Amino acid sequence: MAAAPPIITQQIRSGPSGQEITNDSHDLCISDVSDCLIYDRHGVKTTFQSLFQHRKAIIIFVRNFLCFTCKEYVEDLGKIPRDMLQESNVRLVVIGQSSYSHIHEFCSLTGYPHEIYVDSERQIYKKLGMRRGETYMENSYKSPHVKSSLLVGSLKSMWRAMTSPLFDFQGDPQQQGGAIIVRRFILPILT
Repeated sequence: MAAAPPIITQQIRSGPSGQEITNDSHDLCISDVSDCLIYDRHGVKTTFQSLFQHRKAIIIFVRNFLCFTCKEYVEDLGKIPRDMLQESNVRLVVIGQSSYSHIHEFCSLTGYPHEIYVDSERQIYKKLGMRRGETYMENSYKSPHVKSSLLVGSLKSMWRAMTSPLFDFQGDPQQQGGAIIVRRFILPILT
């Protein structure tokens, strides 16, 4: 049996009124990013493929560690019980795009207890086609995970940036994020 690289398809979601929110949809081959390096909270590097080599992985790419919507979303992800993930044989992983030195503070702030890494050079973000820049939609979808308004959330993010020991944006503030579910496909070799 040989392992074939899984194909990932970007999904298009529906807005609250049921209308389709149009995004460019295209197939992504996960093997394009398998060897990209990511770093844990201690600066130890590993390959991206190590996240899904042995079991299914839900991988969330956050915009940056100061983004208030990402913070509130990750707070809710942190509430998922570890034993539930283990019973389902699923890894829940968050990937940011700053220095690994920001991971500890972000986890303390959000209460996120699961796996978290950084792609500080944004190689995976770029190769998976995650966009840069803000996108505003007329009928934007309100996530139940985001509790703050745009004004309050932005002020909180700015305050965190100014009071951070390393006054920086903790990643590219224009980088968009995303989510993928990856599982290893094993295909039989036909003789």
